[in-house]
Amino acid sequence: MAGDVLVVAQKVVSKAEDRFVDLATVQPSQSARSIGAEIQKDPRLVDVILSESTRVVRQRPNLLIVEHRLGYVMANAGVDHSNVEAPDGRERVLLLPRDPDGSAQALRAKLSARFDCALAVIVSDSFGRAWRRGTVGVALGAAGLPAALDLRGHPDLFGQTLQTTVVGFADEIAAAASLVMGQAAEGMPVVLVRGLAWSASASPARALVRPPEEDLFR
Repeated sequence: MAGDVLVVAQKVVSKAEDRFVDLATVQPSQSARSIGAEIQKDPRLVDVILSESTRVVRQRPNLLIVEHRLGYVMANAGVDHSNVEAPDGRERVLLLPRDPDGSAQALRAKLSARFDCALAVIVSDSFGRAWRRGTVGVALGAAGLPAALDLRGHPDLFGQTLQTTVVGFADEIAAAASLVMGQAAEGMPVVLVRGLAWSASASPARALVRPPEEDLFR
């Protein structure tokens, strides 16, 4: 029905898109070997992380913060071991979808046709934050809803005109769904959020990525 948003865990989408890498097939570069030795990580894993990144932002033992090729600043480029099957004992990791907004749009088209209703779709992932402990759900991909709600120019409760307020609408939905999805062994990769309303035009999740010229902290 109108206002329904299907939030789908990134991991399910990545698996469906076969975004696996078998570490046994990776020949680490010299750079990956050097960084791996410094931060005490498998150089094959570091090589995969670097292949998904445009630059290294920070590093310390067991942690590599990078700028992902899609613009996210995140740990390990989203390359993940957890909840990834290891058939025949092979060690595999999972990458983010190549185009999360495209993945959300493709899912929306298929599901809306299947159920004869205009669903919105969010592809969500768990992110850490530079200034806060703990992970929260965020939207990597979005289709059928505005990823951001620009409230600038609208009045507040007392009639003051809002000057800077832009709401990360898709992120807020992803964070709410994450409470149901969980972060470990809950096995709940899809959540239906019902009862929302919006009037703004649809926009992709990539609109939430702050461009470098606006970023005062990198």
